[in-house]
Amino acid sequence: GTLRVGMVMSEAGTLTRADLADAVHRSVGLSRSESADLVESVLGHMCDALSDGENVKISGFGRFILRDKGERIGRNPKTGVEVPITPRRVMTFRASQLLKERIANG
Repeated sequence: GTLRVGMVMSEAGTLTRADLADAVHRSVGLSRSESADLVESVLGHMCDALSDGENVKISGFGRFILRDKGERIGRNPKTGVEVPITPRRVMTFRASQLLKERIANG
């Protein structure tokens, strides 16, 4: 079956880990504790992959993509003084076409 998480948000406009665990509990039938453990496990695997430098792709949802940015010169917008920006890794999220269509259609 499909895991439905719509309309179970515990805060206005924000889906939380607890909401996901509750959706697993109601849809799959695992206990509340098992459902929370499952959500934590999935999120943990995603975090581990990203921290190991791997991108994460979830078909029908989107991709979490890592990109390394080299050192460059930036400018303090208040003072105009140039400052070096250190190299770093950034993560972006790119929604799948399916997710984009669902969002566009409400």
